[in-house]
Amino acid sequence: MNINNRNNINIKDRLVIVIGIGRSGLAAARLAHYLGAKVFISDNSANKTVTSNLQELQLLGIEGELGGHSSRIFEADLWILSPGIAQDSDLVRQAQSKAIPIVSEIEFASWFTDAPILAVTGSNGKTTTVHALALMCQTEKIHGILAGNMGVPFAKMVLPDLMEPDPARVFILEISSFQMEFIRHFQPRVSVFLNISSDHLDRYPSMAEYIDAKLNLARNAGFNDYVVLNLDDPILTERLKTSPAWLVPFSIRQQAETTYFVDDTKVYTSEHATLIPLDAVALPGRHNLANLLAAATAAHLIGIPDQTIAMVMQSFTGIPHRLEEVALVDGVKYINDSKATNLDAVKVALMSFPDPIILILGGKDKGSDFRELIPYIEHKVKQIIAIGQAQTPILAALRDAVRPICVDGLRDAVKITRDSAMPGDVVLLSPGCASFDQFRDFEDRGDQFRLLAKELEIST
Repeated sequence: MNINNRNNINIKDRLVIVIGIGRSGLAAARLAHYLGAKVFISDNSANKTVTSNLQELQLLGIEGELGGHSSRIFEADLWILSPGIAQDSDLVRQAQSKAIPIVSEIEFASWFTDAPILAVTGSNGKTTTVHALALMCQTEKIHGILAGNMGVPFAKMVLPDLMEPDPARVFILEISSFQMEFIRHFQPRVSVFLNISSDHLDRYPSMAEYIDAKLNLARNAGFNDYVVLNLDDPILTERLKTSPAWLVPFSIRQQAETTYFVDDTKVYTSEHATLIPLDAVALPGRHNLANLLAAATAAHLIGIPDQTIAMVMQSFTGIPHRLEEVALVDGVKYINDSKATNLDAVKVALMSFPDPIILILGGKDKGSDFRELIPYIEHKVKQIIAIGQAQTPILAALRDAVRPICVDGLRDAVKITRDSAMPGDVVLLSPGCASFDQFRDFEDRGDQFRLLAKELEIST
């Protein structure tokens, strides 16, 4: 199947193989089926979630297999690949040796909409930024809808728009590096780059390859597109300076050619009019101010009025699982930061609290060097409780700073804090790791922490 020309792609009666029956695979299969493809879906797992998803698809007449991949998957005109499967896996290499076109769910869904796309990537802050941006993009003329890596597949949102087109539609997408590994034509109207720091080194052989995957977001950007980039990030400014797109910077430190700029008391427009006083911004933290400026810049580029942008900055208080206070137990704050899946996010969390911290750290290690945390935990973190597969590297890296206590799971970790925390302390779940060793995803991890903290609150 030739997919080189986006305008000529037609999947009707083509054999489309969807590899992976998670959220994105389920959505891609439903979209492909609606468009007349012969869909077959395959997953190496057979857990409760994928079994339920396959049963849902079978009601539509879509066939599939669980618990392994048969030779049938290589009889394909097209593969749609789950972001959980690495680009250098044996499975992918076999498909490539047979010249089977492979695309991501994000790429596949983008073929079937001409609505403008605002896409946001970065090592940290993506989810906060896209949620704020989606709120900004709600006007009579612009109907923004949120999708992507934050949990709602792009294909799931494209399908209803095919059934009932909305001429005011704008898609706001959170994009991970995994989703950019197999793209051909994906071309956002606005690509937003927040920051680059070490992450996913369990997936990529080097930091350079991780950065390259991130930068794929702007690979197809043209002269009529925009790239919004963080002027305070030297990697981004260097790597994106040759893009043919319009480069539109944002910054919390500089004013050079930015749409909005900041001083000690206010956020200003480029015309030096006040956008909003800093003390009126609802979301605390300099890192969040950078996220809001990125969202504001992208919104401005598609015509959102400054008044609407300011209203969102004044009212948006954040998202679940990101520095979310979930309980107050005898003067001890319990903070859910389960979204912190890399060490830079943990550093931001640690800098957000002046109070003594009990840090719950760990999960599935992504190749991180936990020694990076030492300057942030000394004289601030009174106790570290290590959970999950990363216990051993955490103990080896941090035992000379604050010797970690290793426990089996989150319930045991929260139980320890009940005895060790004092009034005025902060119990911070900021794992710095993926969740898949013990939980379905970071939301599941955060939800369980919230419930455990609430149990303590009720029992006091």
